[in-house]
Amino acid sequence: MRLSILAFTRRGCVLARRVKITLGAAETRMMTMEKFGEPDFEPYHPPLTEALGRLFAWCDQMVFIGSTGMAVRGIAPWVKDKKQDPGVLVIDEGGTFVIPLLSGHIGGANALARVLAAALGAQSVVTTATDVEGKFSVDTWAAERGLHIGSMALAKAVSAAILEGPVPIRCEKQMPGNLPAGLVPGDTGVLGIYVGVHRVAPFTKTLCLTPKVLLLGLGCRRGTPRQAIAQAVERVLEENNLNPAALCAAASIDLKADEQGLLDCCRELNIPVQFFSAEELRAVPGEFTPSPFVSSVTGVDNVCERAAVKLGGTRIVKKTACQGVTVAVAEKDWEVSF
Repeated sequence: MRLSILAFTRRGCVLARRVKITLGAAETRMMTMEKFGEPDFEPYHPPLTEALGRLFAWCDQMVFIGSTGMAVRGIAPWVKDKKQDPGVLVIDEGGTFVIPLLSGHIGGANALARVLAAALGAQSVVTTATDVEGKFSVDTWAAERGLHIGSMALAKAVSAAILEGPVPIRCEKQMPGNLPAGLVPGDTGVLGIYVGVHRVAPFTKTLCLTPKVLLLGLGCRRGTPRQAIAQAVERVLEENNLNPAALCAAASIDLKADEQGLLDCCRELNIPVQFFSAEELRAVPGEFTPSPFVSSVTGVDNVCERAAVKLGGTRIVKKTACQGVTVAVAEKDWEVSF
């Protein structure tokens, strides 16, 4: 987590240090007024909004120690949407109240407020309706489990519907027997939630929550352009009804480590790519689709299937060839918990 903390008085700086110690973030930047000359704090120069713009783009969580009015005015020019905005909290300099101000669910501000309140002996002031009513918060749950939210508009609609009555949920995996308040198992209705890697829409309006668990194994001829590799991946996903949002990584043989088209395709898909030696791929246990030609060129009978499984999954799509590109898909183990 990247954390930024802003304090506006010397007393606030003392509290800021307590917040930093409590949260123990991987990276923390603290900022206060230059005139205080506080060690460990970056000085900011007015106007505050300019300094905040840089921090807002950098951090995952932002804590103001001061007034809510100052926080609101400071972040107003930089607010975009709840998928991109950091969680923003305000703590009064006396450490009495901790207020999640922005991105309470997806940004994690509500959860962070409770952690800080407990550590500081303060009162968390959470105002989001699902939290107040003790109902299931779909965007918080999805964010905590790394699920891709297919539609923020539908996520908002689900949250509103849960306040009025239970919403059906269907999952590819077995769900726990006791669901949170606001959810019921089901696969019909006007509005519902679907959790899985396949493109399925059981409800008239389906909020798709997708675990990022699919692993691509790739092979290609030398010099294959990005477009050809991307088209092959798209074709395999479509033919197997798999959601591209479920992709989390790709792999190939180390002979392809400098294959620009493959590298560009993975960058476009926003997934990391790993490369394994022929020896490492040969050692992968299991039965794979053999190719004498591939073996003669690479030293291993199959690249794409073995590479996908090597990343830590179970093969769900065998080698598919398309315009000089081979694609296989494996799936990491995953489960649903609340």
